[in-house]
Parts: sequence; C-alpha cells; structure tokens
Amino acid sequence: MFYTTYKENESKTPPYAKWQLKVENCTITCYASGKTVFQGKDAGIYASPFMQQENNIPEAGSDEVGTGDYFGPVVVAAAIIDEHTIEKAKELNTRDSKALSDADIRKIAPSLIRLLPHTILILSPEKYNKVHETNNINAIKAKMHNQAYINLAHKYGLPSFCMVDQFTPEASYYRYLKGEKEVIRNLHFETKAEDHYLSVGAASIIARYAFLVEWDKMEEQYGMTLHKGAGKPADNSARAFVERYGFDKLKEVAKLHFRNTEKLL
Repeated sequence: MFYTTYKENESKTPPYAKWQLKVENCTITCYASGKTVFQGKDAGIYASPFMQQENNIPEAGSDEVGTGDYFGPVVVAAAIIDEHTIEKAKELNTRDSKALSDADIRKIAPSLIRLLPHTILILSPEKYNKVHETNNINAIKAKMHNQAYINLAHKYGLPSFCMVDQFTPEASYYRYLKGEKEVIRNLHFETKAEDHYLSVGAASIIARYAFLVEWDKMEEQYGMTLHKGAGKPADNSARAFVERYGFDKLKEVAKLHFRNTEKLL
C-alpha cells in the first residue's frame, strides 16, 4: 500500500531494499526483509494512516459507486479484511476502484468476492428515481451503507473497527437514518478512506464490479451501448435511447434528476 500510494515519487533503490520513495519531508524505504522505514520531518504524517490500518485488523469497510453516472444503478458494498486475508488482498492489488480500469476490476473482483466476507446492495435506476422523490442522494447513500453493514453483521458478524468512505458529516449520516428500524453505530468516517483502508478499497472494487455486471445486463436488455458518467457522451446516449424507446422508458435506465434529463426536454 505504501508503494501504490506514492509510487510516482520512486527514487534510486539503496542496497538491501525493494524500493525507496522520496516525498516532501520524508523518505520511505521498504527493505527486502519486509520492514518499511519512514524517515524525515513529516515521517509520522506519512506513516500514520498505514500504521492505523495494520492496527485495526480485522476491519470492515464500505464504499459506493454509480452516484456520478447518469445511467445505471447505485451500488454499495461492504467487506471484511482479517489477518488471514490481508496479504492475499494486497497481492490482488486491492485499492480504490477509481484507480483501476474496468478491465482490471473484472479481473480482480471475482477473486476478492471469493476471498472476503462481503455484502452488495444494488439500487436500480427505476427504484432510485422513486426513492429520490423523498430522499436526497446523501440520504440514499446513508441508508444503503447502513443496510450493507446490517447485512454484513447478520451474515458474518462485524469486527470492532468499521470504516465508511465519508460522503457527509457523521452527524448528518445518522440524522439521515432517523426512523430506520436498525442502525449500525460506532462507525468510523474518513474521506479518501479507500486510500488508507484495505477493506474500503476492497468494497470499492466489489461495488464497481457489481455495477459493471448490471451495466452489461442493461445494455443487453435494451440492445444499446450507453455511456458512463454524466457528460456529453451520456447526453448522446440519452437522446438515442429516447428516440428508440420513448421518454417514459428513460426512468428504467437513468437517474432522472440529473441535468442530462433537462437537455432532452
């Protein structure tokens, strides 16, 4: 994980080392023995996230995908990493799914799914549009993350350390869950958590894979190639879809509150 995060700063490798990275106010050296040394004024700053991760094993993490795509579902996954799976998860290049190509996701995710206790929640575009009538996107994500942890707890039990890739302040997260029958509490929240916690990186990859599987089904069902994201290519896909199937069918494949919809009217 050290090398993955800072590899653009790689420098000449010293004797008996596998690699060395030189970042601002810190030199990070990984020796052949497996020991990694942080040296310099800001050594503690660079080392703390990684030290924290190792000390929290076993840990659970959750992440979501699809919220920035006009087409397709929203998917949340949660996964558990423990002392028996951490090394294998590292070998699989587990990290934030946004740093991996879709082709890489399709290769890595099936192995992670077999390796790790996990849960996946998929909210189809049609259901998303109904839920969004009374819930904003952060409320939807909070409820999905909560349910993913509920499912994980019921199926496997939860470790004492559970991390959410933060998308809203903690107080707001629990406010969105007011009135829910069951709420998983004592969670930890951190932005960019997928960069520091292997469980969140794994959840990110598993969620992205589930998103891609649903995307494949969607394109096959409608016999069309649709574009990810919410830019001009997605606008073109929306226009082509409406021309073929009509505007009323758009709710089955797209998140209608996106500005892409306004461009069709």
